[in-house]
Amino acid sequence: MENLLQQLISLDQSLLLWLNGSQSLYWDEVMSLITTTWISIPLFIALIYTIAHSSTPRYFLATVLAIGLVILVCDQVASGICKPLFQRLRPTHDPAIMHLVDIVDGYRGGRYGFISSHASNTFGLCVFLSLLFRHRGLTLMLILWASLSTYSRIYLGVHYPGDILCGALVGILSGYLLHRLLLRAGRRWNLFPPHRTASFRCTPSGYRVADVKLVIITLLLTYASILIWAGLGIGQ
Repeated sequence: MENLLQQLISLDQSLLLWLNGSQSLYWDEVMSLITTTWISIPLFIALIYTIAHSSTPRYFLATVLAIGLVILVCDQVASGICKPLFQRLRPTHDPAIMHLVDIVDGYRGGRYGFISSHASNTFGLCVFLSLLFRHRGLTLMLILWASLSTYSRIYLGVHYPGDILCGALVGILSGYLLHRLLLRAGRRWNLFPPHRTASFRCTPSGYRVADVKLVIITLLLTYASILIWAGLGIGQ
């Protein structure tokens, strides 16, 4: 068992060194921007608008509360339980590998990295929102958003792939369970909005397709802005 664990750790380190960093200042800047929390603010504004536009006030509040719970549960499991419990050093703090890791602008993150809060939070939201809206195009965009956000942590050298994988699994489970909880609460307390007429083109869960497309466009514009902004930052 101990040999198997050591083999997994060795594989995790090898994968990190293969996926971590690049020789490109441009991609360093792109990944530094993607990993920041504030870059997702336009996405959350678009999501709040979309939810509010197709919901009763009570269902809107219940949905926003559920989203808050997804973030709270994912973050607490990752940072409040797993990191203090396992105390696995981040690659940037691990004496066995820290000198081989490419870092960007001196960023090393906190001391412990298992499991990744970024992976837990983003995949938790990805699953919850995908189940909430039930729109294939948005689901694909949310998977891209979660994947890029979590890969940026490996690129920057602050998480092992194993940190990301386990964090994503916690997020997926949390997002699914909290969506089920929202559905049960909606049925029990009659929170769901009334059925829309045929004049509205909606997703199977009742959200206007035009609003959902606004969220997709917001994500696309966000990534386009990151690519442009990174280029301008390198050029200065």
